[in-house]
Amino acid sequence: MIRTGFVLLSATIVLSGCLRSSYESTPVEVNTPKGKVTCQLYTPDRVQWDEAIAKPANMSEKEADNICIEKGAKQLEAYRAARGV
Repeated sequence: MIRTGFVLLSATIVLSGCLRSSYESTPVEVNTPKGKVTCQLYTPDRVQWDEAIAKPANMSEKEADNICIEKGAKQLEAYRAARGV
């Protein structure tokens, strides 16, 4: 039982990694007071996946990821506004 659960969990993790790359956009740079953050954004319906792939040394990973999530949310708003959603 535990072995089956482990196999299913492993397969899910591997497949989610494969699928995630198909949703990636071109990386985006965001200027902040602490420096430039490079964000990997995903399609508008995948804002929760947005993440920092490069950040200034004086910034935490969580802070950089939050900047990218915020950038993705702004793009989602613009996407919805353009489509009248």
